[in-house]
Amino acid sequence: MLSPRFLLLRSTASLTSRSFSVGAVLKQGKAPDMADGNPLLHVSNVRNRLREIVGASTNWSDHQQAMSERLSLSDMLAKSQDDLPLKRMKDSRLEVHLPLGSEPQLREKYLTFHNTVRFGRILEDLDSLAVLISYSHTYNPALKKTPLSIVTALVDKIDMRQHIIYPDCDIKFSGHVTWVGKTSIEAKMHMSQYQNGAYSPILDATFVMVARDPENKRAAYVNPLKPEGPEEEKLFQEGEANKVRRVELSTASLLKVAPTDEERKIVHGLFLNTLDTKTVSFRSRLLPPNSVWMEDAKLKGLEICHPQERNIFNRIFGGFLMRKAYELGWANACSFGGCRPSLMAVDDILFQKPVEIGSLLLLSSQVCYTQGNHIQVRVHSEVFDPLTRQHNTTNVFHFTFISDREVPNIIPMTYGESMLYLDGKRHFNQTVDP
Repeated sequence: MLSPRFLLLRSTASLTSRSFSVGAVLKQGKAPDMADGNPLLHVSNVRNRLREIVGASTNWSDHQQAMSERLSLSDMLAKSQDDLPLKRMKDSRLEVHLPLGSEPQLREKYLTFHNTVRFGRILEDLDSLAVLISYSHTYNPALKKTPLSIVTALVDKIDMRQHIIYPDCDIKFSGHVTWVGKTSIEAKMHMSQYQNGAYSPILDATFVMVARDPENKRAAYVNPLKPEGPEEEKLFQEGEANKVRRVELSTASLLKVAPTDEERKIVHGLFLNTLDTKTVSFRSRLLPPNSVWMEDAKLKGLEICHPQERNIFNRIFGGFLMRKAYELGWANACSFGGCRPSLMAVDDILFQKPVEIGSLLLLSSQVCYTQGNHIQVRVHSEVFDPLTRQHNTTNVFHFTFISDREVPNIIPMTYGESMLYLDGKRHFNQTVDP
């Protein structure tokens, strides 16, 4: 059951006061570089470009045949990274345009009921752009089709520079490869929106991609990257530091090691704060004022994965998974806080396994940490096989939302919930104090 607060939602004045029925506002949102006739890469053409690169078909029946034909491309894979030419950051630099102000007919796909932009759609566009940037880095003009299957491994970070994205102003995405390993690629992207005669930054995103063979079964080498100049060298070193940080975070995961001394004190303090002082019992628990049990801060959903949502490799599109997880997480935060929250950051989205066409995708959203007017939400996705009754985790998503009012404290009851609480606190701290 959703909280009664879900029925009492209120929109902030900044969201509802803006109307795009005024011609002057629309003109302000039309960027001159998106005028008719300019040879710009339109957001709707990104996935078409990707299909051309890998030789995928737009039709479901032909698509399966095209994917089977990719098996013959395995001989074109490099035997080592040394066999591949060096690439520069500018080789992968791309700019993609989403003309919401210039093309009103495009707006409906991105529009919410409250006249804002659906951030889940933005996640889909970012995912497609990250793949295209990676293919631009590995581009070989001698090949008609690439033998590489490049997929998203991790959304390392998405930092919001503004909380409001207007539905009547043109948007520009830009990005390029900033670091590579032997088989992995880091791509940084920026999104800006045209307002009052200039572009304003909206978000910064870092994705980690991995290259696989044509069957998407084993790792494949990618071109090495040569930074040029101090600025590019700094970006490359940041990529190295990000890799080290990810290894350290994985090593310190609460699924592998015990909490720190400080974290154990936090958990014990939460436990003591819920004990019934009238009894001498560890089992008698009382909910403190202005608090919600973690068990009562969940939302769940189910998606049937149809061919329409496939990617160029005949699996479910990662951007679709992110959109569904975000929308469920947002609804959970909205229900919990009693008002429409704004996204503050997306952190550490891990793609553990691909989702096959026809899967039953189970999504479970949990408010796992709160502080002031901030809400940390974790969304877990898994595929369920009704024949074998097996559940397999595919993704874990972390979202940080901010509300315009103080939100209740979230209180864990079990040890497992306490670990969720500490994990949420870690992700929140990384967001507010990176």
